[in-house]
This record gives sequence, C-alpha cells and structure tokens, in this order.
Amino acid sequence: MADLRTDFLGIKSPNPFWLASAPPTDKEYNVRRAFEAGWGGVVWKTLGEAGPPVVNVNGPRYGVVYGADRRVLGINNIELITDRPLEVNLREIKAVKRDYPDRAMIVSLMVPCEESAWKAILPLVEETGADGIELNCGCPHGMSERGMGAAVGQAPDLIEQITRWCKQTTRMPVIVKLTPNITDIRGPARAAKAGGADAVSLINTVSSITSVNLDTFSPEPSIDGKGSHGGYCGAAVKPIALNMVAEIARDPETHGLPISGIGGVTTWRDAAEFMTLGAGNVQVCTAAMTYGFKIVEEMKSGMSQWMDEKGHSSTSDFIGKAVPNVTDWQYLNLNYVAKAKIDQDACIKCGRCYAACEDTSHQAISMSPDRVFEVMDDECVACNLCVDVCPVEDCITMERMPAGAVDPRTGKVVSDEYANWTSHPNNPAAQAAE
Repeated sequence: MADLRTDFLGIKSPNPFWLASAPPTDKEYNVRRAFEAGWGGVVWKTLGEAGPPVVNVNGPRYGVVYGADRRVLGINNIELITDRPLEVNLREIKAVKRDYPDRAMIVSLMVPCEESAWKAILPLVEETGADGIELNCGCPHGMSERGMGAAVGQAPDLIEQITRWCKQTTRMPVIVKLTPNITDIRGPARAAKAGGADAVSLINTVSSITSVNLDTFSPEPSIDGKGSHGGYCGAAVKPIALNMVAEIARDPETHGLPISGIGGVTTWRDAAEFMTLGAGNVQVCTAAMTYGFKIVEEMKSGMSQWMDEKGHSSTSDFIGKAVPNVTDWQYLNLNYVAKAKIDQDACIKCGRCYAACEDTSHQAISMSPDRVFEVMDDECVACNLCVDVCPVEDCITMERMPAGAVDPRTGKVVSDEYANWTSHPNNPAAQAAE
C-alpha cells in the first residue's frame, strides 16, 4: 500500500495535502474541521503585529471566473490578513496543535519590514508549539500597498533581510512564500536561500481584476460602486505555478531547496504534477472553498491508487522526477518527427479538428463530402492542436515516425540522433537536476 506520509523540513504529516494560508484557515473551528476531514497540515491565515485590528470590507470579497456549467476556474480575493486579534489566534493555534500533534501546523506571518517587528512576533508564535512559519511575501493587494506582502516579495534584498532576521530569532523552520507578480521567480528564491530560508512556497495569488459589471461599470467584487485589484487563485493559475516551481527546482543556485507547491491544486493529479516538478508537498485553497474540506478524501485516495499502480511506495519515489525533463527550447530534439493520426472508429465527425487546423494552424486535415476527416502527412507539423480540441479522448493521437523513414512534409530522412544547438550533456539545467 502506498505510504502518503511526508517529512517536510522535519515536519511530519500523514499526507502531503495542506491547506494554504487563506480564509479556510482563519480560525480554530475551521482548522479542527479540516483535520477531522483528513488534511495533513494547515498554514494558519496570516497574522500581523499586535495593535489595532486589520479592517476588511463589509461587502463582497470575491470575484469569480467560471468555465462550462459554472465550474469555478478562479477566484479573485480582496480580503486582507486576519482581522482577528493576535492573542486570540495564538491561543487557538496552541489549542489545535495540542489536540492534533500529528498534523503540520505552520503559521503565516506578515509585519512591517522592520527588524523589531519580526523579532517581537516570532517568540509569541514559537510558544504555541507551531511546527514552522511561512513569511508572506506575496499578498498582492491592501497589505502590499502598505509596504508589505508583494511589495517585499518583489524586492529580493528585503526578502533576504527579513529571512535572515527570522532565522536569527527562531528555532522554527522558515518558509518564504513567493509572489508570482514578478518577471523572474528565481531572483526572490535565490534571495530567500541566501537569507537562510529552509524552504520556499509558491505561488501566492496573481494580481488581477476578474470582471467588470457592465451596468455599473465597476470591477467585481464591487463595494459601493468601486472595485479593486485582488489576488487570483484556482485552477486557472496552475500553469503559472507549475512553471515557477520548475524554474526554482532546476536553477543551479536553488536546486535542492525544498518547495511547497501552491496554485490550482484541485485533484490528486494536480498535486502529483507539482511534486514531480520538485515540490515536497502541496497547499490547497480554492478547491476547498469550492467543494468543502472533504475533497481531501478524493485527493488522498486518488494519489494512493496511482502510486500503487505505478509501484511507488512513498511520495519520495516521484518527487522531482520530472525536473530533468524540463529544459530550454534550444535543447529540444530537432530530429524528433511525429504525425497526427485520427481513429475513424472513435471519430464523432464534429469537425473541431478540421476547423482548428484549417483556420488557425497548418491546413493538414482534409474533410470529405461525407465528413470523413483525415490527416495529410505532407502538411502536418505535429503541432498537437487537433488533439487538444478533439472532444473524444484518444481519438486523435501523435505517432512518432521511425528512424530511416522519409518525412513527406520535408522530404528528409528521419534520424534517431539527438539534434540540438548545444549537446544535451552541456545543458546546465539537466546537470543541476542529476
């Protein structure tokens, strides 16, 4: 049987599924329900310094992007960090950790970029018995505009400094949560490592406006006729998150730095993909907000079944396995040749492949008067668009041409040699991943 237990920075949890710092982890009641549902850990919603409470809006806080059948693809959130008193949060964290010692308890923190502020809050969190802290260097709204959150996450020198302050002050592992609202994620990750971070987590939410009300001309969510940019999360940001996780995992300067993957994890497969790209565990928010805490049951059972089928006894068997296969364009095999093939028995004659190829691609699919669609090998460049738009799984497949065959499009003999501009062994990303 697959063993889902994980050891992340010495923090043990019964499975790799943690709830991210967000509304679902705002209070003791929620977190207890989450642990009873089976979550392996939580990152408590971001705490700030003691003093006047944070004030959130008393109106709509979320904007949503829907897919087919009103499936939630992404949520825009304008809620700030916790608006509950610091002492109440600390008391509740301590009580939950006492009652669930086998679950990971991480506390997210965000205070002004001052050494005294960080060194004042850390002993208070440490006293709760929490397993670690996560430095919120990613909040894209509200707190960022107050010189915290993404304002820090976009300044590597500040990330390094804050991380160093924390490492000098606390015994707890320090995880730095990175913002995606930056051109190159490797800079902040390198800064976190230079400051002594034990791990990084990413991605935080993407700064966004999800929609505009065309009656009131106000961005949603609308507060008294006005709207603001918020933090976008959910399935729609997963591709961005996967890429940024992979960039850190394969960067020679940060390769080996533990990663907690965040961004659109909705199913066990999403989690497995993050983990094959170097994440030691994953954090979930939008899926729980959409479907409830018990979605973790499907995540656990799905991953366990997949691991059994593939012969993986523990999550460590596949963590990072995809990293060596992530490379830059110039290292791709230019001698690889494939062609699309349509299974006529499976084809439902919808014509999507034809329309997509004829209008927007390479005019490589023919249509007969009785709507039989066939690939013209002398025009097909194997772009894969027909596969992607086909509504029938496995109806269209890509088949590699064998070495020695003649490509009817180019007239060249297919070679089995590896063709790129720089030989693969000189690929620094591949070397770092070995």
